[in-house]
Amino acid sequence: MKPPLSRPKARQALLEELEHAMRRASALGTIFSQTVAQQAGLSSSDHECLDFLNLEKNVTAGRLAEVTGLTTGAITGVVDRLEKAGYVRRVRDDSDRRKVFIEIVPENVARIGRFYEHLQRSMIELWSSYSDAELKLVLQFTTEGYETMLGAIEHLKTMVAPSNNEAAGAPRKGRGKGPKRS
Repeated sequence: MKPPLSRPKARQALLEELEHAMRRASALGTIFSQTVAQQAGLSSSDHECLDFLNLEKNVTAGRLAEVTGLTTGAITGVVDRLEKAGYVRRVRDDSDRRKVFIEIVPENVARIGRFYEHLQRSMIELWSSYSDAELKLVLQFTTEGYETMLGAIEHLKTMVAPSNNEAAGAPRKGRGKGPKRS
């Protein structure tokens, strides 16, 4: 029989188990979402942005960029594609015509929602088995996890941002016109 793990080792094992469980859940969520996106005729990222729009309701492109961590330029492309597909529409603010809100088209988004009905029922059943205190802890964990992901996206942008030379149109190393000949 193995001796019990020391407290630091037990905590490390628990943290590793949690990381693996989170990675599995994230990967399956991604696969599920990609499958739904494919059925809806959307890219995965456009589908996820549509979900943010569904959660946020009427928002500006700037707000959508803020909650997704995407650039406003990327969001413009997303909204263009979602509008073309009939899932959203742009609506001018009555009090400030310069401001444009993006709103979902409920009857079209509902066609996607049906793919989530079973999952939603199953999750509600699972959550109903938790106490209020446990639900508050899970809510805190997921909220802080979302905020951590936004920070990770911002960090990732700095890692993959083009250098000043690349942004100015200079060729990257290895992408010139070929070897120099003497």
